[in-house]
Amino acid sequence: MPLSLHTAFVPSCVQLLHSITHLLQKAEAFCEEKGIAPDDLLQAKLADDMLPFAYQIKSTAVHSEQAIRSLAEGVFSPDLTPPPTDFAGLHKRINQAIGYLEGLDEATLEAVIGQPMMFKMGDFELKFTAENFLLSFSQPNFYFHATTAYDILRAKGVNLGKADYIGRVRKM
Repeated sequence: MPLSLHTAFVPSCVQLLHSITHLLQKAEAFCEEKGIAPDDLLQAKLADDMLPFAYQIKSTAVHSEQAIRSLAEGVFSPDLTPPPTDFAGLHKRINQAIGYLEGLDEATLEAVIGQPMMFKMGDFELKFTAENFLLSFSQPNFYFHATTAYDILRAKGVNLGKADYIGRVRKM
């Protein structure tokens, strides 16, 4: 049986979004244990020219939920609104994405295969098919932001390991 677009994209996003929830919980506990202001982690970066932890978390929702929602219009533009400013807001955004993805009907996603899709940022445009947009643009971006969020927490001293990132794997 061929692998569906839904199967290739959605379950892994949901898996890592649940891991993101776990990372947020560990980050909150770390702040409490160490007496660190939450904003010190929320605004942390790996390099001066990178966006902060809170943005990385928000972007995992953008490149999963928002990416799929944008398929209906055929255009995806980056969400340049500021990320939530506290852990509660980040949890809410991630839970919203999880809820949307878990409720997504497989047929809905399969119906967009082959349809035109565009990434648009100002005058810059990239044209895709819906499936190539999800699998060659949004999915790599999703993993980039999830990994960067994990790396920021590790760099700040939060006790995390690979299992915290991978989360609950899907088994037989």
